[in-house]
Amino acid sequence: MGHIEVSGLTYLLPDGRPLLREASFKVGPGAKAALVGPNGAGKTTLLRLIAGELAPAEGRVSAGGGVGVMRQFLGVGTVRDLLLEVAPPQVRAAARALGSAEAALRSRDDEPRQLAYAQAIADYADAGGYELEVAWDACATQALGLPYEEVRGRSLATLSGGEQKRLMLEALLRGPDPILLLDEPDNYLDVPAKQWLERAIRASAKTVLLVSHDRRLLAEAADRVITVEDRGVWVHGGGFAGYAEARARRKERLEERRRRWDEEHARLRRLADALRRGSAGNDALAGAYRSALTRLERFERAGPPPRAPKEQNVRVRLRGGRTGKRAVTCEELELTGLLRPFSAQVLYGERVGVLGLNGTGKSHFLRLLAGEPIPHTGSAALGARVRPGHFTQTHLRPDLTGRPIAETVMERHALTRNEAMAALARYELAPAGGRPFETLSGGQQARLQILLLELSGATLLLLDEPTDNLDLASAEALQRGLAAYEGTVLAVTHDRWFADDLDRYLIFGADGVVRESDDPRWDV
Repeated sequence: MGHIEVSGLTYLLPDGRPLLREASFKVGPGAKAALVGPNGAGKTTLLRLIAGELAPAEGRVSAGGGVGVMRQFLGVGTVRDLLLEVAPPQVRAAARALGSAEAALRSRDDEPRQLAYAQAIADYADAGGYELEVAWDACATQALGLPYEEVRGRSLATLSGGEQKRLMLEALLRGPDPILLLDEPDNYLDVPAKQWLERAIRASAKTVLLVSHDRRLLAEAADRVITVEDRGVWVHGGGFAGYAEARARRKERLEERRRRWDEEHARLRRLADALRRGSAGNDALAGAYRSALTRLERFERAGPPPRAPKEQNVRVRLRGGRTGKRAVTCEELELTGLLRPFSAQVLYGERVGVLGLNGTGKSHFLRLLAGEPIPHTGSAALGARVRPGHFTQTHLRPDLTGRPIAETVMERHALTRNEAMAALARYELAPAGGRPFETLSGGQQARLQILLLELSGATLLLLDEPTDNLDLASAEALQRGLAAYEGTVLAVTHDRWFADDLDRYLIFGADGVVRESDDPRWDV
């Protein structure tokens, strides 16, 4: 049975600044631990350190058994490539050698290459490759509805993000590794798939350490919460339901310890200062002064207890503006091959959730309203003074890549550098102002997209999974910002907590029918 132990771990960024300092924690065999913290605090880096992909500056990481890793961003290539990505290292190495031997044999069919190919086949079998392919057949059948042999060469571009995630999760949960490191495994999953994941994690005998921003999934799947913040780590031994209260109590304890340290420090300084003045004319007090000075120096050398971590302060100021009464009007709208004709209206000021299983046309619907050329019949019209702003789920934004984000903000919205940096600071992005979009974490990219929507003055927000990569505090800040927003919101979401804040819902059914509902529904 696998376990994870991190002891005194320090990791330095390329510029020498510490990202993690003396972090220590344990995850026992079979435990299900959630790793939470602000975007950019080092959660993904910590997973990579545990996986052995990065080396710490100091400290030690040990994992009792093989480690299976699911990374935050999806891969490229074929279904087989994706499954190999989450296979044990020895299988990946043997598969590469087998591929090279096959290529060599195709280029020239002679006895040495035949022997090398035969040896590569034997090595792949010894590594457990063919045994693993039996498990992959079950994975493909569950995730894609087809056996592995029929889909192994299929391009990942033909699979939805949810299908890719489900396939990887099936492979990891059925695979031989006793430890799983899952970096945002729920991204791209619809709610039934998230509910499956919650059950699968709870039922698994594997040790699981997962990063997620889905508050419901954290509550259902994790039996402890490990927080990365202020370059350190602390552990809440209970589930997520009691996490907020535990974090508040910890903050109070840290503040109280710091207050007592400051008071004792001030008292020792006053005592030493009084004895110094008294000993100037009284040799009898000289020994007491030296003793007090030694005690003060020893106290200062031990140092103060850590301060309570600084609270995140993401301030979303979505402005919007008054539009016509009917913000969106759909008349007999049919998305070709996805939705049957439907009619609906969204009125100014409404917060409407667009819910449904993956592949039912929700994102296509938002893209159509954003002005993209989506094949359709019927009409989808925007009302008077409606200016759409589109938040994309995948963060594939070639229009934002390659340039420092501060320059992007300045040029797009005619801001001075000071104004742009002040705007970035409200989203806690100022330290990243000199970095290009593609180097930001998923959460930082999401916050930048929201900032750009704010600065654009959009009066209709088309949000495609806006909370997927946002940390807990940022998701709550977005919800507060939307509550104060003077405009209309259509949000595609599989975040059950976020959905509860919306006014009403358009349910995109697997049968192509769009239904209206006053309550969120996830089973249509």
